[in-house]
Amino acid sequence: MKKFTFKGVLDGFRSSVQAAPRGVEQEIQETLRPDHFQIKKTFRHGFPFSPTALAWDPIQKLLAIGDKGGNLRILGGPGVDAHVRHDTGEAVLHAQFLVNEGALVTATADDQLHLWTFRQKSPQRVQSLKFQRERITCLHLPLASKWIHVGTERGNVHVVNIETFALSGYVINWNKAIEVTRQNHPGAVVDICDNPLDASKLLIAFETGLVVVWDLRSRMAEWRGALGTGGPGEGVRAAAWQQDGKLMTAHADGALATWTTRSPRPTSLSYPHAKASKDGKLEPCKPILRLEWKTSRTGESLVIFSGGLPTDKAGRTHSITVLNGKSTTVLEMEHAVVDFVTLCESPHTADYQEPYAIVVLLQNDLVVIDLLSPGYPCFENPYPMDIHESPVTCCSYFADCPSDLIPAFYSVGRQGNKKATGFSEKLWPINGGEWAPASCSYSEIILTGHADGSVKFWDASAGTLQILYKLKCSKVFERRASGSTAGYEEEAPLAIQQVALCAESRRLAVALPHGHVVLFKFRKAETHGETCVLEIPTISDAAEEEASPEAEAAGGRSASFCRGAEAALRVRGLAGTGGVRRAAGFQPALVALQQGPAHPVAALTIHSSYGLMAWGGERGVVVADVSRRAVVAALAPAALYQPAELRARPAPAAGDRQRSPSLDQLEDWSRPTPAASPADLGAATANSDEPAPTQDKLENRRKSTSWKTFNLKRQLSKVDLKFKAAFTGPAETNAEEIAGEKRNSQFYCEPNDKIDAAPESNTETPESDENKTAGDVEEVKSADKSELSSPLRVCSDVFERMHKELQEKRSLDVYDRMHKELQERWQDKERIEAGISPDISPSRLEEEKVVRPDNLPLFEEDGRPARPPRQKGKTKKEEAEKRDQRDQRLLSVPNIKYSKREQESVKDLRRKQHTPPTGSFAGNLMRRFSKIDKLDSSFSRSRSSSMSSLENISQEGVQCLAFADSYTKKSDPTTLLPTLWIGTTLGSVLTMMISLPEADLRHTQPVVVSTSGGPIFRLKGSILTMSFLDCNGALIPYSYESWKDDSKDVRERRERTPTKQSSSSSGSRMSPTPAGESPAPTGDRQFVVIASEKQARVVALPSQNCVYRQQIVDTDFVVKAEIVSLKDSVCLVNYLSTGHLVAYSLPSLRPLVDVDFLPLSELSFQTQSKQRGIVDPMLSIWGQQLIVNEDTDQIAKTFCFSNRGHGLYLASPTEIQKFTIDAEFCQQLNEMLGELFLPRDMPEPPKESFFRGLFGGGSRPFDREELFGESSGKPSRTVAKHIPGPNENLQQLGARASTAASEVSRAHQLVLERGDKLSQLEERTERMSNEAAQFSTSAHQLMLKYKDKKWYQL
Repeated sequence: MKKFTFKGVLDGFRSSVQAAPRGVEQEIQETLRPDHFQIKKTFRHGFPFSPTALAWDPIQKLLAIGDKGGNLRILGGPGVDAHVRHDTGEAVLHAQFLVNEGALVTATADDQLHLWTFRQKSPQRVQSLKFQRERITCLHLPLASKWIHVGTERGNVHVVNIETFALSGYVINWNKAIEVTRQNHPGAVVDICDNPLDASKLLIAFETGLVVVWDLRSRMAEWRGALGTGGPGEGVRAAAWQQDGKLMTAHADGALATWTTRSPRPTSLSYPHAKASKDGKLEPCKPILRLEWKTSRTGESLVIFSGGLPTDKAGRTHSITVLNGKSTTVLEMEHAVVDFVTLCESPHTADYQEPYAIVVLLQNDLVVIDLLSPGYPCFENPYPMDIHESPVTCCSYFADCPSDLIPAFYSVGRQGNKKATGFSEKLWPINGGEWAPASCSYSEIILTGHADGSVKFWDASAGTLQILYKLKCSKVFERRASGSTAGYEEEAPLAIQQVALCAESRRLAVALPHGHVVLFKFRKAETHGETCVLEIPTISDAAEEEASPEAEAAGGRSASFCRGAEAALRVRGLAGTGGVRRAAGFQPALVALQQGPAHPVAALTIHSSYGLMAWGGERGVVVADVSRRAVVAALAPAALYQPAELRARPAPAAGDRQRSPSLDQLEDWSRPTPAASPADLGAATANSDEPAPTQDKLENRRKSTSWKTFNLKRQLSKVDLKFKAAFTGPAETNAEEIAGEKRNSQFYCEPNDKIDAAPESNTETPESDENKTAGDVEEVKSADKSELSSPLRVCSDVFERMHKELQEKRSLDVYDRMHKELQERWQDKERIEAGISPDISPSRLEEEKVVRPDNLPLFEEDGRPARPPRQKGKTKKEEAEKRDQRDQRLLSVPNIKYSKREQESVKDLRRKQHTPPTGSFAGNLMRRFSKIDKLDSSFSRSRSSSMSSLENISQEGVQCLAFADSYTKKSDPTTLLPTLWIGTTLGSVLTMMISLPEADLRHTQPVVVSTSGGPIFRLKGSILTMSFLDCNGALIPYSYESWKDDSKDVRERRERTPTKQSSSSSGSRMSPTPAGESPAPTGDRQFVVIASEKQARVVALPSQNCVYRQQIVDTDFVVKAEIVSLKDSVCLVNYLSTGHLVAYSLPSLRPLVDVDFLPLSELSFQTQSKQRGIVDPMLSIWGQQLIVNEDTDQIAKTFCFSNRGHGLYLASPTEIQKFTIDAEFCQQLNEMLGELFLPRDMPEPPKESFFRGLFGGGSRPFDREELFGESSGKPSRTVAKHIPGPNENLQQLGARASTAASEVSRAHQLVLERGDKLSQLEERTERMSNEAAQFSTSAHQLMLKYKDKKWYQL
């Protein structure tokens, strides 16, 4: 039940009358609108993961790579890099360029042919053809042909028209290609290629070893060949023609066979890598998988193939072999060879090809070999394809970073990288396309942490990715001896877990798996010095371990863990060793070694202005002073719930039994530092309503704890089960456990104990008094309800008068007056209830003393809150006895903090926003009281990657940390304090106040921290991010210490970072007040935005009122959340487990965009369920493939949001995918992309010599349209099905529109022509009329002339 406190009632009443801080809804103008958002993937960097296909355009100089995920990358010169993905996501098995046509054909694992066009900057699929009965095994597209040959698994060869993607009626069936006498199936078609001298002759190689030359004109096999050995090694894997008409085949036993079409047996058979044994037999070899045969004008003939090594070396060595005449060159590769292609000057097979390079596609790399330089050196790869040099463990993205950062990183990176030797001096041959670097007004940097302890800095500006600098954390530590694994279980002890970069001060903090944290400082010059080491004590909660006699006799466990950790990692250049040389760049300034068991770091942050660094995980939080190189605090999660003054316990007496060293360590490090002066504690005690207990009382209470007579684990399990049963409901609890808990649980307190009700919280400050709300928990005892008067009954007239005065606005001090009057009335009521009434006998009191029931109803049958039963009074002796018993029980369970401060300061922000109902004042007040805040543990995802996380599911850890200057205390609303905000895995938000010495005493005086003694807020799910806004809704710029080179004597100064939002220009550290208002001591000056895995809240400070709330998800969870700046404003961006990307405006949390962006299953390659085969048993219940919850933490480490709406994620173990949510950037994206296709002339085909033409040699072109067109007949409809492209409907609509437009124009033209003809007719008629008139006139004159003359006068 909730405890009725007047301060809580007043706060609730105030929030009902005044729902939001002054000027929030009226003054803050949010500029972001939904039309400002557009989700789009922009650039993809890295090497294609698990490549499967390779294609080359010799005219456009473009390379295409397909992978098993259905992705297709087209690479050209610098900046020319396009990425597309097949809709089905099937592996790309084959790829063929339409040479110099700006098109590409791909074949996927689902037996579909796809036609892509890249004449525009972004490739698009035009159309597809689905083979329904046969599986595609190979493709062949002759040069300058629009007919592609498709070989299938059944041994047939089909012909497809590229323009229409329609199947031709011309089919080469396997039964017609084989001999009549052959009794078995020849197998799948493995290779197809046309004769360079006669394009009508097609070479078809079958899997079983049969080689056929098919005459396309006569539709019959012209020649057949086979090794004839009949063994399994006879199978053909590849075939190739030579320029003069000879052919070569590669076989499964590592053999190369050369053929002529005049003999069915090979003219030569060789095993390039087989060596003869003593008995004359050749050693077995692996198959030759890929073969090419090229010639040059100098007469050299190059045979290039992959595979064919002896079986004892094939598993260890991957190679490409080049046979040049009698010389054999084996080029060893680091990874398995997927495919290769030879780059030639001429694309015509009938001409001398002039090979100059080989592009080798490996499993994890792309290698280009120079064939024209001695020794066949490799070209230096300009593409950023070494992201996966060591597996990526975390990423960090900084958009709009300081402009001088990239040149600084590049300069030190160039100093550290020696010029690579052994590479070819020629230019990179894959230089197709065109790219003009776009002018970008801001810089972008990407940090990638790797499993080998390295951190790479990348320049990601203007759509490119270039390596700037590589930092190796392994150089900080000494090399571990082989087999030295003491104290370590990690496979990668230096894998980077977290990265925190302060770009302005150029300080970098990295976290390692065991919990070690290394702080680096950037220097431009090389230095020599010692490395400072800071030992972090073991953070252990008293509830986690039980002090057994064996452990105590052994002296504790922390020392052994410390020795193991030291044996595992040793820092180079320790104090007293003379130091070590440090290269220019990031140099270690502080190494924090975690002692004892591992403490994985889940959150890491650094604040250069404070000179502090903080990190936390499931064991607690650590704050380190970077300036003084000292540990400020190392607290377990449970210790954060205690006020600082309660953790300062005196040292145990000498006669006490020896305690666990981990517990002593916890008390030592949780004790406040000297700046927490007694004056502060005295002031807090003086302002509290109740007297503070003396130090003697605390000491006696501590000594009263019986450490010998209880079992800590048993007590913890009982309390844990008790709370789980109460919070998760009876449906999740066994009936026997409920019964057992009712019998054995003794964890409750007496309700009438005021001061001593909280042994962990004995002082009350005005801050805690203000934090009391109407939802505070009240202790329960069994008594008659009718004998207890309600607080509303005591003070109803006061509330009515207060409401009336507020409505009429009579005075401004109504709250203070009413509060004072309510306090006086309540004190009088308590004094009356404290005494024993004369009409109640002691015997009756004994009868009324019953055991407190375990489960009490929270509401009556009519829905009103149930009134708690109480006892009328007690004797002082009974109160003392009960108090002593309760203290023993509470102190025996250190993990449970029964703290009055905790209960009265926490604000539960997990409820959804409800519309306040209208009605009477008393009704509204009762409804407000009826909202019971109870701990909701329905969503508490495990943050541990171990399988034992199911047992520790209720364990609380630190998940989010944020340094900020904030108004933490409600009692002092004008003081801006340096604060560390802590978010936990159970949704609690706690604060740690920081007291910094003056600037001149910073290096001599210690930093003092103090906890607030309980969570300020609580949300559902783990806290993911926290950020701070000023009263105008702008992101508060953080303070920082500017970077200075140690070699220069530059005076240290503090300044603010250039803010991207409109913020206060005041030099003070106080946020501005709302516009148009005068500063008031009670006004809210900040907003803190808190986002968890379920909810988002905006809370005003210092009033701590939740002004806006948003339920992001109900049944799912948020994987990543971040507050980013966009268009001079801020928004909250979330990536959900459903694959959606959602954004909310700030501070109102108004939904802006919700788009289905990326299925979480596509990122499952990072999860343990994918790597180890662990399957969540709930998947079958949910009916969909989700990943195990704790695995999403690794996904969140590589999923980043940044300013200006940019973001990135690890698309595969080898690739980074960038995206944007900014619609304006999407419009400018096309200008930043490179041109793939450029108009280029096709080289002329070789001229046929006179003698070749005379004697029947040379190339013979033929008309493929005549053979494969309509005259070939109709194809079978069941073989393949045509699938139109995404723009097919638009094309049809455009065709219809153009047809209609042409008809209209034709009609208009006919009308115009008709008008012209009519005008011409009219002119002709008029002309005829004039001529008729003239004829009439002439005839009349002629008649008059001869009218009077006789015939003889004519």
